[in-house]
Amino acid sequence: MSNFAQRVLSLAPEGAYFVLEKAKSLESEGRSIIHLEIGQPDFPTFDNISKAGISAIENGHTRYTPSAGNINLRKVIAEDAGKRRNTEFDPSQVVVGPGAKPALFFPTLALVEPGDEVIYPDPGFPTYKAMIEVAGGIPVPLPLYEELDFSFDIEELTHLVGRKTRLIILNSPSNPTGGVLHMEVLEHVAKIALENDLWVLSDEIYSRLIYDKPAPSIVNFPGMAERTVICDGFSKTFAMTGWRLGFGIMPIALAERVSLLQTHSIGCTADFTQIAGLEAILGPQMQVDAIVQEYKDRRDLLVSGLNGIFGIRCREPKGAFYVFPNISELGISSEEFANILLEKAGVALLPGTSFGKYGEGYLRLCFANSQENLFEATHRLAEIVETII
Repeated sequence: MSNFAQRVLSLAPEGAYFVLEKAKSLESEGRSIIHLEIGQPDFPTFDNISKAGISAIENGHTRYTPSAGNINLRKVIAEDAGKRRNTEFDPSQVVVGPGAKPALFFPTLALVEPGDEVIYPDPGFPTYKAMIEVAGGIPVPLPLYEELDFSFDIEELTHLVGRKTRLIILNSPSNPTGGVLHMEVLEHVAKIALENDLWVLSDEIYSRLIYDKPAPSIVNFPGMAERTVICDGFSKTFAMTGWRLGFGIMPIALAERVSLLQTHSIGCTADFTQIAGLEAILGPQMQVDAIVQEYKDRRDLLVSGLNGIFGIRCREPKGAFYVFPNISELGISSEEFANILLEKAGVALLPGTSFGKYGEGYLRLCFANSQENLFEATHRLAEIVETII
């Protein structure tokens, strides 16, 4: 039988996992593959965090926890997240989940009715479109423009907002572009949200991976704390992708609804993982600073290398650990070029179209890899370009 519910029919694989599987298959055949496709730190989880998690298991912290998360962790998250955003959060606004995706999916389910329109960035994280459609909403892509440092045109956003608009999704720093939204752009979004009684879901998972000045949050604008959901987590900052630990910060009434959705779906987040999260926030932060500096050095190397290849131009990302070079001058589709790079050069990366139709003409490379491998990847890429032009 295949008479599945309509809500799951449009679901598609996430590009990074699909390419990773293909790259691993080639590796198993003895091929040399440089992995720039999957968006996760190449550093191990910090030692103090791992030890805290191991100790928690050894001390019996392996039982159920409150659905919204342990109160100690919620308190620490509220305090830390508030200080970093120059505001105050109450622990009851925090909902801890197994990864950051529940803080995207569940608020969307709690807010979006069938037929509601949701504006989301394109190119953008594939889960945005998926969760909108599962909720029965209508995805409305908001193009990001290279010439605007991969921000969007504020007049275009204004034009897209209509009587059916319910939610605007932001992502800054951005996956896949590394772009950071400026204060004036966020101010305009806040004005639109207030005038039209809209919610904003702000995905800030890369908020600590920044290379210039801090990325501002829309929650700081007057009136926005009452209508903003912040999605954040531990995976990227603390190299904890496999630990599955994230959180959402939102108005208390919405947090209660989201907690109930978690109760009836995932149940709760592992206790020992939450204890490791406590150590991540309360422990020394020098390691975070060190890896951010290393990412910056890698970014500079990769951007320089890509800009040295004829037919490719690459803007300098201000945050996250991705570059999003423009290959439109090569006269080849993003998907075709990405396939050639994997099969002929052993460089695994993603076509821009993995992140939406406005990603055509671009590639996404994750620079969470060694400088040696990044240098080699640009060398291999240059060799392939020479066969095309």
